[in-house]
Formats: sequence, structure tokens, C-alpha cells
Amino acid sequence: MNTQNLLVWFRNDLRLHDHEALHQAIQQNPNSIFPVYCFDPRQFAETSFGFPKTGAFRAQFLLESVADLRRSLQVIGSNLIIRSGYPEKILPELAQQLGVTAVYYHEEVTSEEIAVEEELEQSLKKLGIALHAFWGATLYHPDDLPFAPNQIPELFTNFRKQVEKSSTVCPTFPVPTRLPVLPTLDPGDIPSLSDFGLESPNFDARTQFKFHGGERAGLARLEEYIWKRDRLKVYKQTRNGMLEPDDSSKFSPWLAHGCLSPRYIYEHVQRYEETRVKNDSTYWLVFELLWRDYFRFICAKHGTRIFRLSGLQGLPIPWKEDWKRFNLWRDGKTGFPLVDANMQELAATGFMSNRGRQNVASFLTKNLGINWQMGAEWFESMLIDYDVCSNWGNWNYTAGVGNDARGFRFFNITKQSKDYDPDGSYVKHWLPVLAKVPASKVHEPWKLLPVEQQRFGIRLGVDYPNPVVDLFQSAAANEAIYNRACDR
Repeated sequence: MNTQNLLVWFRNDLRLHDHEALHQAIQQNPNSIFPVYCFDPRQFAETSFGFPKTGAFRAQFLLESVADLRRSLQVIGSNLIIRSGYPEKILPELAQQLGVTAVYYHEEVTSEEIAVEEELEQSLKKLGIALHAFWGATLYHPDDLPFAPNQIPELFTNFRKQVEKSSTVCPTFPVPTRLPVLPTLDPGDIPSLSDFGLESPNFDARTQFKFHGGERAGLARLEEYIWKRDRLKVYKQTRNGMLEPDDSSKFSPWLAHGCLSPRYIYEHVQRYEETRVKNDSTYWLVFELLWRDYFRFICAKHGTRIFRLSGLQGLPIPWKEDWKRFNLWRDGKTGFPLVDANMQELAATGFMSNRGRQNVASFLTKNLGINWQMGAEWFESMLIDYDVCSNWGNWNYTAGVGNDARGFRFFNITKQSKDYDPDGSYVKHWLPVLAKVPASKVHEPWKLLPVEQQRFGIRLGVDYPNPVVDLFQSAAANEAIYNRACDR
């Protein structure tokens, strides 16, 4: 007779579909499973530069996702046990209390999370409780890659080509239909934002897409985007759009919290290709998921290097910590409309398009020459779709210190503005002070003559800031600094 009591520790995997840890626990003993989520206070502390590690937008999305997981577990007969504290202390105590014989969980790859896993393992080992790790965050399982984890190619293109040629995506695990009722115990309350010292974020009327946390909301968005609105067929053409809700899939917040499985998305793409159309756009969504995989595998390979100032390349660039200019960037007051609109959208919603992220990161590092870690930590604090591997990997890349970086890649903000916001609708939406400026002039307001400023109801330096730097001179100066570091 099987008498194992199993604890399933939920982390960044807040879903029931395609959940290997839960599935394997059910296979082992479907009659005694304890689902647990632990709010770790370290995730609500401050970053090294003094930002809230988890800001209000992401914290709210997380609380909604945990609440949704609890509801889903209740529907199938169980519940989610919720605790607050250090998991490596809370879980062994809970395991002892419940007579648990093994803990099942999905492993992470970055230093803070690994440290918790290692301490948990040691604590459980002393109690004779087994710890079983599973992999559940990527499209491809590491065991199915054509190379060992420590042999991951340093160039994404090489990684992609080999994986596409040699690897297959595993099928998703089924959604459980029934779980055992929990014994009488205090299931715990879901904290409020105020418990973390955070205030509920105000809804900004300019918000074009309102995110809501949880597996059900994530599944609904997938159904809406792919099937009801039929947007997958034009994804590649529209994905760089910054204003309209369906320009891009918007799956990233649910992926980051594990409310959506990348393999589940992949299966829907496959079905879409079989029943509707297969084209560059359907491929490109999977291509973006593969980038996400790549950053995670690179983090697993290189460890803490991705967080270092010198980055994966180890470049000794003398970055500035100019708080005055950093705050202009953070507050969207640089005098460059594309940068300012994106940063104000981030501040108002906790989200920003991928195109916007590339531009604002380039501006901070290549024009202002400011420490890229400050930008990475600000994104960590603000983004509802913060994913440690993708965030730090992308900042490494944009700052020119990543393993796949291509030298000093400078985004010409003015050209980017005209290419991706040709009629100025995006910058005018987020910067209403520029609403009357014609599209031909809105991306370069510093060129407006006094008579034009009067005509369009804007005073440069008063209503809208003058540029904080000269775009090309600042890039040239920072390129020289970059090249000197490369020559060392």
C-alpha cells in the first residue's frame, strides 16, 4: 500500500496544465497531495540600487495568479496551502506537520533561486524527506537538446539551427481532473499589496490592454489572440507595433509567472498551422519562444556572470551612475518622444513592447552611458512580465556585454520612431502634450521653431523637455569608450 504523502511546491509555475511536478506526484500517489505556495519576503525587498524588487504591478499580477491557482485547485477538490516566509524554512516545517515523504517542484537556474533550492534540500535531507526536481519553464527540455547544458552555443543563431534540426518539443502533461481533499488545516490567506509595503497601482485611462493574472486569464488571452481574433497569421508583421492591444500576443506576463506553458502555446500554433495557415508569422511566435529558451539555458550555463557589470563578455566598461540623467530616463523626460512615451507607459502600466524595450535600453547605455544594471533592476521592479533570464540576458545584449552581442549596436531613436510609429500615434497617446504636433515633426520636437511651438501649443523646455543629449554625439562618445574597453 502506498503511504507516501507528497508536497508540490509551486513557484513560477502557477498553472495546472502541463505541470510535470504535479503530474508526477499524481502518478506516484493520487490520494495524498499537498499543493503549496510560499511568498518569499526576499522577493519583496529592495534591489541593490534601491528599487522595490517586485513593484506593485507585478505583485498585483502575482497575487491574482496565486488566487486563480487556488480557485482551480478548489474546483478539483483540493486547495492551495499559502504561507509567507523563507521556503527553505517553511516547507520542511510544513512537511513534518503533514507527514510528507517527498517534495516535488520545478527547478530554476539563477543564483538566488538555486540558493533556496540547495538550502531546502539540506533541510529536508536531515528530516529524511526526498526532494524531486523537474524542468517546466521552456519549450525544449534540456535532455532533448543536441548538446550538453555546458556546451550551449554562445550565438543564438547556432543554438536555434541545431535545436530546430535535431530536437523535438515534448507533448504537454494533462490537466488533473481530481485531487484529494486536504486534511483539516489552516490553508492560509493570500496577502494584500499592503502586506508588502505596496500601494494598489492606479488604473491609467491611457492603458490599451489590461492584464489580469492567472491561468484562466492566460488561456483566455491565447484563445482570443490566436483563434477568435485570428491574429497569429500576421504576428510577424504587427509584433513591433507599440500601441494596439493585438499588435503582439501579450502572452509574456503569463509565461513569466508560469500561468501559460510554452509547450501549450506551441501545440496551439501547430493546430493553427494545420487548420488555418502556416506562414512566417506562425513560425515567428515559436522563434520568440526559442529566444526565451536560449536565455534560460545561457543562464544555466554561465551562472552569476549574467548579473556582473562586465556582463557575459567580461568587458571592463566604465559605466556612469548618473542619477540625475537616470531619473530623466526613468520618468520619461529625456526630450526624445519615443523613449519618453515608452518609459511613461511602463510607469503607468507595468508593460512595454519589445520594440520599446530595445530602444530605451539602447538609449540608456549607448547615449547616456549609464550602468546597464540600473536599467535592468528598474525593469525588474516595474515589469509585470519580468523573467530573470530574459530580462538580464536582453540587457546584457543591448548593453553590448552579452555573449551574443554584436559590438556597439546603437539604435537611432529618430529613425526607429519614424519606422515603427510613422504617424506619431503612439507617442501622442502617451505624451498628450505633443498631440497637436504633426506626424512629420512629432519625433523631433527640438527642431520646432518658436512660431511652430506657438501654433502647436507646446513650449520646449517648459511643456516638454529639450533633449538631454545630442543623439549622435553622445553615441559617438560612448562608442569610443566601448571600443577602448574591447581593446584591453
